[in-house]
Amino acid sequence: MLRLRLRESVVSRLLSSPFTSTSAISPLLRLLSASASASASAAPSTFAVEEYLVDTCGLTRPQALKASKKLSHLKSPANPDAVLAFLAGLGLSGADAAAVVAKDPLFLCAKVERTLVPVVDGLTGLGLSRSEIGGLVSLVHNRFRCRSIVSKMQYYLPLFGSLDNLLRMLQRSSYLLSSDLDKVVRPNVVFLRECGLGDCDIAKLCIPVPRILITNPERIRAMVACAERLGVPRGSRMLRHALQAVAFLNEDKIAAKVDYLKNTFRWYDAEACIAVRKYPGVLRKSKESLKHRSEFLCSKVGLEPVYIAHRSEILSYSMVGRLRPRYYVIKFLKQNGLLACDLSLYSAIKMTDKVFVEKLICPHKEAAPHLAEDYAAACKGEVPTNFRFI
Repeated sequence: MLRLRLRESVVSRLLSSPFTSTSAISPLLRLLSASASASASAAPSTFAVEEYLVDTCGLTRPQALKASKKLSHLKSPANPDAVLAFLAGLGLSGADAAAVVAKDPLFLCAKVERTLVPVVDGLTGLGLSRSEIGGLVSLVHNRFRCRSIVSKMQYYLPLFGSLDNLLRMLQRSSYLLSSDLDKVVRPNVVFLRECGLGDCDIAKLCIPVPRILITNPERIRAMVACAERLGVPRGSRMLRHALQAVAFLNEDKIAAKVDYLKNTFRWYDAEACIAVRKYPGVLRKSKESLKHRSEFLCSKVGLEPVYIAHRSEILSYSMVGRLRPRYYVIKFLKQNGLLACDLSLYSAIKMTDKVFVEKLICPHKEAAPHLAEDYAAACKGEVPTNFRFI
């Protein structure tokens, strides 16, 4: 174990030097591998995998027991030692390396010079730093030990606009790196572009729902057709939102949600269509949240169903953080003659927090010194019985 720490330290120091290129990893690891092989030949023939995982890799005993079942074929620590040194050279801490091994025990069997070093060279050529590559290993582990990751990263980076965007998507689903580019991903991207979505739209569509990009191309076409039946045509700025809303929902579930919307908000068919077209995300709202919004907007605020249908985006806002607090502020200001214009609740709700406070809270510090305090409390769900007026 002392020898391993020394090797990791040497690799890390050498690779952190500005004079050490990525290509220098290869001869260094050949030296380490030869050293490990010599150690292995001098050691007893029986290699205790589970103990190695605990003592050298830092896994817990339960993790080691589980991982060792996939590594029973290992006869010496030579290759695992080289892999751990490689990870240390990328800047992974002992805990980071342990996490990688726990998630993907077979990473210890990856051929460093044949697979891992070429992957690092390829990713470096795409502009990734050593620390970014280390972070990618921690995120995708088993996908990293496939050399095809380089060509896939080369395709995805410009599509998603930045490494940060791509990593956000990979955090949700690393299957993106194992999907077939030519048969699945590229055809889906081409079709979405034909529907009027730019790369920025595609990124925003797929980051929250990664499966869209890697699903069967026929399923993507069915999603677009469904969006069109809901009144959101190709080329519409709402198409991205509509695809997110209907993704992987069957026709029966969509029809049932539309019926619920009609009953809850007392909408006619035409009004329900308008509401969905203007805010497709309403299809993803839970029945409970829709019921609470209906009770508040229709019963308490007194908005007409047709008014809500034409401004259905109002249903996207938080009841606690925006709808209720701003309603109370508007009501308070009107009751006390402090609102110069006839401002609608919808207009107030659409304001950013900064603009709302500047226009409707700050001007009344003297007339209503507790308004800001009460509004802040309301935004936390602590709605005062009445806004105080002094």
